[in-house]
Amino acid sequence: MSSEPALPARRAALLGLLALAGCGFTPAFGTGGASTPLRNAVSVTSPDTVAGFRLRSRLTDRLGATTVPKYLLNVTLRTEQTAAAITTEGDTTRINLRGFANWTLADNDGGVLLQGDTQSFTSYSATGSTVATQVAATDAQARLSIALADLIVADLKATAGDLPR
Repeated sequence: MSSEPALPARRAALLGLLALAGCGFTPAFGTGGASTPLRNAVSVTSPDTVAGFRLRSRLTDRLGATTVPKYLLNVTLRTEQTAAAITTEGDTTRINLRGFANWTLADNDGGVLLQGDTQSFTSYSATGSTVATQVAATDAQARLSIALADLIVADLKATAGDLPR
């Protein structure tokens, strides 16, 4: 077999990388990136619940820990649980879990700089034993907290250029 057909594709990929390197692209949390002011500068508060702890941990992982915060991120959470699949006998076999997060980013004086809300969902099976269903529910709640935190970080990255320097 000859590798000649792959040669133009390889050249195109290398040229694309060179063009990207020359365009001034920088990662959002890299040196000079749009969200650099947030890296290691945000203190996070969230509800004192398991879901709030998971959300706060994920946000801290993504934004970096800080000892002297420049910004305060306050997040409120709300979840809804609904039956997604019901048998003809009326038994619920799948449950949807929807999560809603409202957040505000404020300066140290309490002045709101940015705010937003986001939502996500996940689901889990309720067909196993009671223990299996409870484990699935706990896992779904953990996935939901992480998804909401990631969406908040995405919102912050998109709007951090509006922050005062």
